[in-house]
Amino acid sequence: MDTARKPTIVFNANNNQCPSAKLIFSAAASVAATAMLIRSVAKDFVPLELRDYIFFKIKNLILSFRSEITLVIEEFDGLNENLLYKAAELYLEPTIPPDTKRIKLALPKRQGKISFSLESNEEIVDNFNGVQVKWRFVSKNFPPKNIPGSDPYNPLLLTTEARFFELSFHKKHKETILNNYVQHILEISKDLEEKKKTLKLFTLKSDRYSGRIGDMWQALNLDHPATFQTLAMDSDLKRKIMLDLDRFMKRKEYYKRVGKAWKRGYLLFGPPGTGKSSLIAAMANYLNFDVYDLELTEIKGDSELRKLLISTGNKSIIVVEDIDCSLEFQDRLAQTRAMMPQGFHRHMQVPQQQMTLSGLLNFIDGLWSSCGDERIIVFTTNHKDRLDPALLRPGRIDVQIHMSYITPCGFKMLASNYLGITEHPQLLEIEELLKTTKVTPAEVGELLMKDEGTEKVLQGLIQFLQTTLSDAAVEPQPGMSQQYGEKVGRDLFL
Repeated sequence: MDTARKPTIVFNANNNQCPSAKLIFSAAASVAATAMLIRSVAKDFVPLELRDYIFFKIKNLILSFRSEITLVIEEFDGLNENLLYKAAELYLEPTIPPDTKRIKLALPKRQGKISFSLESNEEIVDNFNGVQVKWRFVSKNFPPKNIPGSDPYNPLLLTTEARFFELSFHKKHKETILNNYVQHILEISKDLEEKKKTLKLFTLKSDRYSGRIGDMWQALNLDHPATFQTLAMDSDLKRKIMLDLDRFMKRKEYYKRVGKAWKRGYLLFGPPGTGKSSLIAAMANYLNFDVYDLELTEIKGDSELRKLLISTGNKSIIVVEDIDCSLEFQDRLAQTRAMMPQGFHRHMQVPQQQMTLSGLLNFIDGLWSSCGDERIIVFTTNHKDRLDPALLRPGRIDVQIHMSYITPCGFKMLASNYLGITEHPQLLEIEELLKTTKVTPAEVGELLMKDEGTEKVLQGLIQFLQTTLSDAAVEPQPGMSQQYGEKVGRDLFL
């Protein structure tokens, strides 16, 4: 019997234990100290350019092993706003999933709707034609800096923030993302922007001379309720105007093909109170266009007019009211300055420059008119015969609309809007009187608001029309142009 002892195998339980916390902290401290030493040596002995080059190469080497590509969409491109960033912001708002932990809400100062956006470092996964795309919003704040020239005891601090989107996807889908997905974002965001848009009424700033080009206008919300359905206007004329606006909106490529700026000029002429301003508001509501109120009497010269044109946005209606009075005012300024002794104007508040008809025509159809798309220019006047023929030719004024005295058709609309009636025994009598009486929609509307009772209101309107008709028979209104008695819509599309 073999009595040799077999080797004994002893298991040390300590071999399976993890390193102690003391060893871990010791190793970490050693690594950190080594890294700090290397960083200090590199900072002292390696030039900055060489360090940046080495880090750039290391970063590219690491990225070369990744299968994912990341596109960065910054909020600003230099000093200009990055339109793609705004498009991405609009596109992502309705795609924020309900399980997102942090969502940022905002109600802009001049907007009527709440906007939703991602909080910093939040992510969204989107799918486009089977391609998975990951969005991440990043916001970085930089230390504040003192503004040079400010009070040293009370310095002004400039704080800056960099905001951008990171768009990540597999590198094999690069062509699909760049050629199709980005275009998809632009198209969807355009539709979303139209739905969220709050119409604005822009007026000239009084301190615009000291500001930047983009600060020459101040905006208010345009809440005018006028629509084509509520206008007291001949129904056939309203239909023609809407058809003309629809055709204009659909002809972007046509204008480009024939070599014309994508704009359209309207002239609204007729006596005061015939609804010219209401028609402009109805056009803005119909097209969802902002309105720029261009007051020519406040403009110093042609150069300022060009700056104002550049600073207006696309999809807008530029309104010049009482164009005849504005041009006459500029002519009087020029005559006053010419009659003053040389050097005397320095002590008087008379503008050194004045706007000219030539400058206005260049604004309408010259080179400066092509500084934007989808623009409608509307001129209004109470006296069409006072306008220079050069202003009225096609290409400058494409559509002339005669805003006449109220017609039976227009009165039916007013009666429906103000009194809520479409049939009444006295309506026929009023319509007959309106065929031979010259009263404006504004006058009739004011009478319809005087009392609460329908019978009393209509009777008061009949008495007013009869009195007006009698006065007109005894003493015709002096200076009234014959054109105002013409049929509504006759001057459309001249």
